[in-house]
Amino acid sequence: MSNEAFFQPGRNCDSVRHADRFSLLIDGADYFRVLREAITRAQRTVFILGWDIDSRMKLTPEGADDGYADALGEFLHDVAATRKRLRIYILAWDFAMLYAFEREWLPVYKMGWRSHRRVAFEMDGKHPMGGSHHQKVVVIDDKLAFVGGLDLTRSRWDTRRHDAQDPLRRDANGEPYQPFHDVHTMFDGDAARAMGLLARERWRRACGRRFAIRSHRAMSGSDPWPPSRAVDLEDVDLAISLTEPAFDGRPGVRQIRQQYLDAIERAQRSIYIENQYFTAGSIGAALKSMLEKPDGPDIAIVAPRMQSGWLQEMTMGVLRARLHRMLEGADTHDRYRLMSPAVPGLETGCVNVHSKLMIVDDDLLLVGSANLNNRSMVLDTECNIAIDANGDPRIQAALAGMRNSLLAEHLGCETEEFARALEGRRLNDAIAVLMKDAAEHRTLERLNPTVAPDVDRLVPPEALIDPEKPVEADQLVEQFVPVDKPHRLIGRFALLGVLALLIVGFAAAWHWTPLADYLNLAALSRQTRRIDTLPLAPLWILLAYVLAAVVSIPVTLLIATTGLVFGAAWGSFYALVGTLAAAAVTYLLGEWLGRDVVRRLAGARVNKLSERVAKRGLVAVVILRILPVAPFTIVNLVAGASMIGLRDFMLGTLIGMGPGILLTVAFAHQLVASLRHPTAMSFAVLIGIGVALVAVSVLLQRFLGRKERAEHDERQRERAARPPHERVVDVEVQASKEAIHEARQAGEVDS
Repeated sequence: MSNEAFFQPGRNCDSVRHADRFSLLIDGADYFRVLREAITRAQRTVFILGWDIDSRMKLTPEGADDGYADALGEFLHDVAATRKRLRIYILAWDFAMLYAFEREWLPVYKMGWRSHRRVAFEMDGKHPMGGSHHQKVVVIDDKLAFVGGLDLTRSRWDTRRHDAQDPLRRDANGEPYQPFHDVHTMFDGDAARAMGLLARERWRRACGRRFAIRSHRAMSGSDPWPPSRAVDLEDVDLAISLTEPAFDGRPGVRQIRQQYLDAIERAQRSIYIENQYFTAGSIGAALKSMLEKPDGPDIAIVAPRMQSGWLQEMTMGVLRARLHRMLEGADTHDRYRLMSPAVPGLETGCVNVHSKLMIVDDDLLLVGSANLNNRSMVLDTECNIAIDANGDPRIQAALAGMRNSLLAEHLGCETEEFARALEGRRLNDAIAVLMKDAAEHRTLERLNPTVAPDVDRLVPPEALIDPEKPVEADQLVEQFVPVDKPHRLIGRFALLGVLALLIVGFAAAWHWTPLADYLNLAALSRQTRRIDTLPLAPLWILLAYVLAAVVSIPVTLLIATTGLVFGAAWGSFYALVGTLAAAAVTYLLGEWLGRDVVRRLAGARVNKLSERVAKRGLVAVVILRILPVAPFTIVNLVAGASMIGLRDFMLGTLIGMGPGILLTVAFAHQLVASLRHPTAMSFAVLIGIGVALVAVSVLLQRFLGRKERAEHDERQRERAARPPHERVVDVEVQASKEAIHEARQAGEVDS
């Protein structure tokens, strides 16, 4: 088969371009290291296109000796400052609020205003409703291009070892994250120049500005290829394929979808797939037809054991389980495997397979940003790179080596060992020969995603999270807005707008006025004494607590102030009643705003509180009040938006905070008394109260920590005692049951 016969520009690709050099970069440590090296060699232009970018991420957390800063934003600033003719253009998706707390705050400020004047940053919002710009592209001097699945953002770096406890695998906040697997490509030549044109067109659409610079003409003698990285394949043609939704008068482009279908139809011996998602109906139907053939290819798919996050698990996870069930039913010749990587010592989570790759036989490689879901086929902006060996033994050997290297990584063996196992065997048989006990070795495990019937019924056949066509605005509104309660939505957004303006105004006043001088312990003490002289003083104090909770002034500061002004007895009473009143009001506010709004406001980490509060009720509230998991106001909002009743919430708040309030008020009152009348006894009482505060906190944390660890160990023992396939099913079903309970309690489904 000739190149022209398979790659057809306008049908299954945009163009076919030549590359002098090509390399497959496996995992973030490989990609980010060579990318940093290449950027330091840039002379005229660097284009960065991405779904997300985080100025705080480190390309080389292991360290670099190039003399530039570690963090991405500062690194780009430094490089631009040392190259007077260099311009860096960064284009990121102007993301939906759904992802706001998963991404860096104020990216325009971090990557634009604070950077060098020759670093331009823009947010790309020119896309249809429900769509996103998902391409992950870097182009340097129009001479070197990177295309694949890795964004320059948080929680992406990892080595090929995927060690369970790698100390370098931490985000910008120092928090560890689960092992992360992905692939990227690097190439030069005319193919890289074509990617430079694509980057300029993306910039023009987003910003309305064109570029006159053509770097490959101006700096003909420079070569940005990183010398430290070997070339995997020389002198090869690449097909550049796109997905673009119809928008702003432009027709839709679905080249990637067609290329996937053509590649599957072409397969004879094997189809190897790595993908974050596996939900596209058209791809599933094509694979099903191959399984029904008596002489069809082996199909091996590597995917994450569980989707990341509650929302994805209850949507993409359900759709994946349905597709898996369909393919299993068609697999009468035992040629289909769905697997996930397992790493020993990884107690929670899984290896997050984020790659988007397909290798057909030893002849065809497809890799890029497109997932095997409906969004990547029609709705999101995607870019893939493909190579067709077209019978060339040199290219076939290179593609086979890439596939063998990836499978060897997942199976915990050497590439040569997997190649030997493959000799004379089908692909899935070779994998089975090298599979090991996941409790002790790196390996691949069979994956059998299932969901409870109730959850399956909840998700429609064409879920909006993975649409097969662009979502119309009216359809989106009908799905998420009750037609009989439009006033409730208007009220929520009006309140959110007012709160946002109040917060912005409060921050501005704190920065540019003497407000900060008035919000300290001494100033609050003076104001509280004035309140004490007013009529109905107790009511004013309660109102102060409520207002303070709404604007997130630390409640501990108010409690201490109350103790200073009113003494131990009345101070404790006012502080306890005021805290309970503030908790009740912000709980009701969270209930009124609703779970989805609060989750978007609270973010990924605090979202876990909602699940725990829903599951453990009164006990969870007590624990959250004792342990410093989240701010007072956030806990209240999350509790209100969860399924716990007001009675349990208030009782848990009283039990969890009551002793601490009494001790804090007594400590503040005794501190003032000791300063006014210093005696040995007064300081002894003060020290005793302080020791009691610390002791109670330590004992409670140890007690609760042991309880949590004991429960976790018991779950692990139960899971380890079951066969491997039942362990996966148990995790999936448990997540489904919790989601059903949550939805029922929230009134979203009938019981």
